[in-house]
Amino acid sequence: MPAKVNKTFSLDPDVLAAVKRTKGNGSESERVNTLLRRALELEERAALSDEAAAFFASAPKDREERRAFQSAGIASWTRK
Repeated sequence: MPAKVNKTFSLDPDVLAAVKRTKGNGSESERVNTLLRRALELEERAALSDEAAAFFASAPKDREERRAFQSAGIASWTRK
């Protein structure tokens, strides 16, 4: 793990109170780092979900094309 870097950030008083209240046995810095990692992960997942939705939005909506693709897939999977 890389060395920790000290930075100064301003926190909303309500956020700071919630961090203090929920920190458990760890330090406030550890709690903030944990929360930030989780938030960044959620943000990344949301971005990937948006990207997937945009990709599949251009997929053909025509049932006939979809059925033909499904039939071809089933036929190729059932070949011996």
